Amino acid sequence: DADLKAIFEAVRWTASSSNEQPWRYIVGRKGSETYGKIFNSLFEGNQLWAAKAPVLILGVANGLTQKGGPNGAAVYDLGQSAAMLVLQAAELGISAHQMGGYDRDKARHALGIPEEYHLGAAIALGYQGEPDQLTAERLQQMETSPRTRKELSEFVFGEWNEALKL
Repeated sequence: DADLKAIFEAVRWTASSSNEQPWRYIVGRKGSETYGKIFNSLFEGNQLWAAKAPVLILGVANGLTQKGGPNGAAVYDLGQSAAMLVLQAAELGISAHQMGGYDRDKARHALGIPEEYHLGAAIALGYQGEPDQLTAERLQQMETSPRTRKELSEFVFGEWNEALKL
């Protein structure tokens, strides 16, 4: 409970457009009905990742401002708050695995999420295990293979599509 509170305090203090704080997080603890609803909405490959996680979370963002107009920054703000969630969890030694692979309609229906809310990532929280504990060989390989990322020149530009000289 103390760790979850610390994680969500970091979320609470995340900057947002016009201080709307449009994010909402639905938290399920293993064994709870909410956990089951989030877990059952995950695609099979993500269920393999999430099966041992003690906490599953679904992030959503209100697409309307407090005055009722469209909030064009809602999804961005949700992403920022999720980044703070992940960073605070890491500070506490807790791993966060973010997942976009889930049935959004199923999750929306099961959790009663209103239509004006955008569904973001599902997040599994827990303590890092050993790759050999993963039940699928494909997941073990993913965990032990070297990580690759795009080069900075592929996404940092001085002019459109012209790499910034760094």
